[in-house]
Amino acid sequence: MIDKLALRLSQCPARLKFAIWILLLCIISVTGIQLWQGGAKIQSDILAMLPEIQENPLAETALARVEEQLSNTVYIALLAEDEGQAITAAQTLMESLSSGNRDAFVDIRSADLNQAQALNQFYFSHRFNLLTQTQAHALTSGKLNELTQQAQSQLYNAFGYANSGLIANDPLLLYPDNLLALAPKQTLQVQQGILLGQAQKTGTNSNSAEHVAAIVMAKGVGSAFNPNTQELQMAVLQQAFESVRSQNNQIEIIKAGALFHASAATQSAKSEVSSLGLASLIGVSLLVWFAFRSIMPLGIALLTIATSLLSAVVMTLLVFSELHLLTLVFGTSLIGIAIDYNFHFYCERLAQTNKSANDVIRHIFPAITLALLTSVLAYSGIGLAPFPGMQQVAVFCAAGLFGAYITLVLAYPLLASGPLPSGDKPLTMAAAYLTKLNLTSRFLNIKTGMALLLISVILGAFGLYRLTSDDDIRNLQQSPESVLSEEQQLRGILSGGTDNQFLLVRADTEELLLQRLEILAPKLNNAVENGLIGNAFSLSSYLPSKSKQESNYHLQGQIYQQHLAQIIESLGLDDSLSSDLAQAYHTAKGSYIDAESFISSDAGKLFKPLWITPTPLQDEYGTIVLLGGITKIDKLAHFFADQPYVQLVDKVGDISGIMGQYRKLTLWLLAIAMAMAVIIFSTRFGIKLASLVVAVPALSAVLTLSLLGLIGAPLTLFHALALILVFGIGVDYSLFFAESKQQNRGVMMAVFMSACSTILAFGLLAFSSTPAIHSFGLTLLLGIGFTFALSPFIQTFTRTFK
Repeated sequence: MIDKLALRLSQCPARLKFAIWILLLCIISVTGIQLWQGGAKIQSDILAMLPEIQENPLAETALARVEEQLSNTVYIALLAEDEGQAITAAQTLMESLSSGNRDAFVDIRSADLNQAQALNQFYFSHRFNLLTQTQAHALTSGKLNELTQQAQSQLYNAFGYANSGLIANDPLLLYPDNLLALAPKQTLQVQQGILLGQAQKTGTNSNSAEHVAAIVMAKGVGSAFNPNTQELQMAVLQQAFESVRSQNNQIEIIKAGALFHASAATQSAKSEVSSLGLASLIGVSLLVWFAFRSIMPLGIALLTIATSLLSAVVMTLLVFSELHLLTLVFGTSLIGIAIDYNFHFYCERLAQTNKSANDVIRHIFPAITLALLTSVLAYSGIGLAPFPGMQQVAVFCAAGLFGAYITLVLAYPLLASGPLPSGDKPLTMAAAYLTKLNLTSRFLNIKTGMALLLISVILGAFGLYRLTSDDDIRNLQQSPESVLSEEQQLRGILSGGTDNQFLLVRADTEELLLQRLEILAPKLNNAVENGLIGNAFSLSSYLPSKSKQESNYHLQGQIYQQHLAQIIESLGLDDSLSSDLAQAYHTAKGSYIDAESFISSDAGKLFKPLWITPTPLQDEYGTIVLLGGITKIDKLAHFFADQPYVQLVDKVGDISGIMGQYRKLTLWLLAIAMAMAVIIFSTRFGIKLASLVVAVPALSAVLTLSLLGLIGAPLTLFHALALILVFGIGVDYSLFFAESKQQNRGVMMAVFMSACSTILAFGLLAFSSTPAIHSFGLTLLLGIGFTFALSPFIQTFTRTFK
């Protein structure tokens, strides 16, 4: 069937085919322009590459809130020699950010002076429902006199917080301790509205003494992973930093936040797209020039690459409405693959100079068509991965190959019909290489062959035995050391900061949820003591359950209903306070703190994202418990296993688990694709030769895995995806040798040039600073190298199987 199609295409006039190609090119170009004008964009959000995690609606809501808070907030520490310099630098920074572009940052703050006042105003009216653990224990055990003595010490302490207004409403001064208990334990202090901490300066002009660090926070407008947003926010920050340094150049600035990781990733991707793409293009161009010594093959090769890239970009935008930067990085390898069609055409023309361009295309049409089908099949396997980014890579490369294919079939008969210079030298070298291979295989005796086979099997088995796996999603992107060190230093100042993992506590009612938070509180303290986490933040201290408030209210009845006169007398207070205090206590009965009133007040608006109420999509209450300084994430999950209503939400861990599952699935898909290829090829070559054609890339994949094991590189999903391409690209070499059915120096030259271009493209990816891309490129480099070395031996068997 393929031969009949090739015959019909060859009978079609070259000018008509060229006109069809021009029409298709115009349609693709117009479609691309319309897509771009319609809102298609370049995406650099690394999260957009990750698979969707199927969580329950409550967990999805919690994840969205935590990600919004963590991804859009930047933290900046200004290190100075004394408090005065640090405070001045922080005030300058905040003023500069506030006066800058309002589309960059909002909610620029350090310490909130109004927060303490708002908390006092909210809780004071509920003071009869509040008791610290120590106060409750004293009242429960009948030790009211201890509380009275503590109040007396505050009354006669010149530095105490007692005043006439407070005593008139709270004679035992219980409320101040409850208010202090709300603040999380931290080493930071507040001066003039600025958060201050201690830190070591890392600059070259600093000594080893501790310095004062002023903390400033700002919430970015828009996604930190959007390239345009990154550019705007980084420019505003840089201008603000310059304002600070212009006043005091001794100030050291350290920063943390998703913005700085995303910006570094964007810059790295852009740099690699330009550098790797340019290097690949130059390498392929030089390869074409040295082989053919003519401008025309080089020009047509560049045209093939341009058409391939245009088709790839437009089809990706058409399917996804956006193009990820990492897709472009992976896509630079398309240059080395798409040019293969050009190589096979011109090498065949050099070998058969008496044939026209149309005849050559008819001759190689079956091989390049089967090659296209297997490559698309390989990319389809990549497209089945759950990663939108890898799905983009699959569509990008498959569409690009099809663009190169239609250029060869439709445009080459007219554009490449001109004469070629002599290609005797490269063809002679190819023939000599094939001859040496044949001589080697012919004179290799059985004993030597068995010894080499045994050594190969032993090394291969040892490599496979040593092969391990690593599915950690953090391997997708490795931030620069400077960004990581600054973040680590800032975490130290903030006593651990907040991690991406958190606890989600759920319940059917608000009251039950608050009770569960109170049960969880001692468990969190144990986790800190055991070194599992550095800190935790829960709403339990801000939102006591109704039952706890009732208990506290009744315990305070000992003060205001049973012993009030005695207390007033022992403290030397005016007896007239008794009736007012008793009336206030009686009036407060049934007036409880509830979540809705708290988070809607000025005191609780900061904590609103941590509280989740039922919606039409989910009928549960939930609250987020933030964790910081996590050291043992695996043990932490088991630590809360006895509380089924507590869920450790770890998106990184969940996605890593999915990567492991799809790594295994990808290897199974590779085996299925090989079996399907054998069935397809057997219709043309017979089952024996078809099996041999597929065996070459299959053996190359095994050897690649063995070598990865020997060098200690753990197997990841990206290695597995690359192995699919080893098969998809490598089987082309086997196909061309199987099609030749004789010692064909033109095929050898084409395969050599094709392998060189592919190795060049993917070899460059192996030098990427992004671990995922490095793994992908290294696997292709090794796999294609093995395939190139093994595929010529197929000609030894073609005469047997033909």
